[in-house]
Amino acid sequence: MSPVARNRLSGPLADPAGDAGYPPGHPERVGFFTDTSVCIGCKACEVACKEWNLLPEDGLDLTGMSYDNTGALGATTWRHVAFVEQESTVDLGMPGMGGDQVRWLMSSDVCKHCTHAACLDVCPTGALIRTEHGTVLVQDDVCNGCGYCVPACPYGVIDIRPDTGGAAKCTMCHDRLGAGLMPACATACPTESIQYGPLDELRERAELRVSELHEQGITGARLYGQDPDDGVGGTGAFFLLLDEPEVYGLPPDPVVTTRDLPSMWRHAAGAAVTAVAVIAGCFLGRKR
Repeated sequence: MSPVARNRLSGPLADPAGDAGYPPGHPERVGFFTDTSVCIGCKACEVACKEWNLLPEDGLDLTGMSYDNTGALGATTWRHVAFVEQESTVDLGMPGMGGDQVRWLMSSDVCKHCTHAACLDVCPTGALIRTEHGTVLVQDDVCNGCGYCVPACPYGVIDIRPDTGGAAKCTMCHDRLGAGLMPACATACPTESIQYGPLDELRERAELRVSELHEQGITGARLYGQDPDDGVGGTGAFFLLLDEPEVYGLPPDPVVTTRDLPSMWRHAAGAAVTAVAVIAGCFLGRKR
């Protein structure tokens, strides 16, 4: 098998679907680009996701920390709008003038559909698969609810549904993609904060958007998850952020948790060989 066709656990990978075994004519990889600079926190994406995927509501009580009733992504919350309130002091250049200014940072979080998805790597039943569109999908009828995928995800996205006992997360509306439709969340977004399309085109669009914001003086704008050289090989759902990833509850340097499996197995094999050699030496020494 050639190095190009060999399944890899980390590093840049141009065609995850092809690497998973789909023929050359498979659909191009698609994804989400979420531009948080135009998110208004309306939660239309959350509602559309729940309605289309028949997900139960998570309660209508606010968390007490913000205008948020879901708190985080979970087994029944596949889109989550974060509300981050920041206070800063504004200097107007005049004595006695100025005051505190509040900035709202809003962002619709979702499964990242990683190029190298640890949840898929650790699944013992094959319930988690790579689709022909390059996304990561849970097959409900194959999942046995073991939960190995939950700690494997570096973003804390996937979880176990208490009502079914199976793992669940965003499917990028796989059923809609097959019918030529956009995912429900992107369709419902009124400001086009959530953009869906071919991943390469989205990355180009995102780079232009960052340059545009920098020209407007918004120097804190940066992309998150778009780099194929990052710890997960780049994500299928990436973001334009206006502050550090940690501010939005995102890990600053995510790494696919199965990256070191090959070296771990080599070290384990080496240790086993060493142990066998030591034991054999002990027995041979006794015979003498």
